[in-house]
Amino acid sequence: MKFVLAPDSFKESMTSKEACDAMERGIKKVISNAQCIKVPMADGGEGTVEALVYGTKGKIKKTFVTGPLGKEKVNASYGILGDGKRAIIEMAEASGIQLVERNLRNPLITTTYGTGELILDAINNGVKHVIIGIGGSATNDGGVGMLQALGGKLLDKYGNELGFGGAELLKLHKIDLSTLDSRIKDINFEVACDVTNPLVGVNGASYVFGKQKGATEEDIELLDKALTNYAEVIKRNLGIDVKYVEGAGAAGGLGAALLVFLNGKLKKGIELVIKHTALERKLKGANYIFTGEGAIDSQTIYGKTPMGVAMVAKKHGVETIAFAGKVGDGVEELYDIGIKSIFSIMRGVESLEEALKNGAKNLEKTTEAVVRLLI
Repeated sequence: MKFVLAPDSFKESMTSKEACDAMERGIKKVISNAQCIKVPMADGGEGTVEALVYGTKGKIKKTFVTGPLGKEKVNASYGILGDGKRAIIEMAEASGIQLVERNLRNPLITTTYGTGELILDAINNGVKHVIIGIGGSATNDGGVGMLQALGGKLLDKYGNELGFGGAELLKLHKIDLSTLDSRIKDINFEVACDVTNPLVGVNGASYVFGKQKGATEEDIELLDKALTNYAEVIKRNLGIDVKYVEGAGAAGGLGAALLVFLNGKLKKGIELVIKHTALERKLKGANYIFTGEGAIDSQTIYGKTPMGVAMVAKKHGVETIAFAGKVGDGVEELYDIGIKSIFSIMRGVESLEEALKNGAKNLEKTTEAVVRLLI
C-alpha cells in the first residue's frame, strides 16, 4: 500500500516533518513494507521554509540582516529549493514581531529593510524565483524598507531619503526606481498571503493589525494617513491605485510593495506549498493521504492545510484522512470537500503541557489504530 503523508505542523508539539515521521512509524507497525511518501506541509506561515526545503531536497541558508528596529543585526534563515533556482523566504525571519521585545514594539519606526536584504542574498545565490511568506510582521512601513534594501529611493519634497518606519511615509513625495537592482525584473515573485485586507481604511493594515504591533490609537490614525499618502504617491508616480487591493495591507503594507514594485502574485500559502512540493505528482498510485494539524475546526475550510490537501487528493480520487490534537465544532463541511474522516490524537485526559509533549507518540498510536481499521 502507498500512503502520502502531508500534515502541517502541530504547533508547539511537532514540526510537519516530525508529524510525517510519527505517521510513518504508526503505519509500519501494521504494514511493514508500506510505501510512505513524506511531504511536510505548511500554509505559508511558520514552517513553510522547512516544508519546502525538505520536500524538494533543498538547503537552508543563513545570513545576517537588519532587524525590525533598523539598528540591530539578526541571523536570518531562508531556503533554496532542490533545483537551486527557487528560494523560499519568510519575512518574519528578518522583520518579524517575535524579534522585538514587547515593550519595544513600535510600527512607527520598524522596517522591512532586512526582508529586502534576504531577497538580495537569494538573488546573489542565483535564484530566479522567490516565494515569500508575509505573516507575522512587526512592521507597518508599506514595504518601503524592503524597497530601499533593493536599491529604490523614497524621497521627501526636498529630495532627502526617508528614514525607517511607517511614520516616515507621511513625508513621502517621490519614489525613484531608477537605482533599483536591475536583476529584479527577471525574478518571478510569488507571495504566500491568506490576508485579504486592503492597504488603508478601517479594514486596512494599520487599523486591523497596528495594535498588536505596539501602536496606540493615535499611532494607528497617523499610520493610516501615512499609508494613504504612500498610496497616493504610488498612483501619482506609477499610475497604480493600490489603496483597496485585496492583500495589499498584509504585513503592514508589504503586500502592496510586492505587488507594485516586484510584480508579485499573491496566492494562498497552502496552494504554493502544494505546487512547489509537487504533491499532486506524488499522489499518483496512492491508496490514502494522511494530513492534519494542531486543531481542525470551522476555520479549517478557509485555506488551512487539511482543506488544501483534501481538495487536491479528491481531484485524483485519493481518500484523505485527517488527524488533529483538537477537533472542534463545524467540521462537517470538510467531509463535503473530500476528507473521509477526522481523528483526534488525544488518548486520554491530559494537561495542555502533557498533550504537547506527547504529541508525536499520540499521533503514532492513532495512526496505527486507523491503519488497522483500514486494512
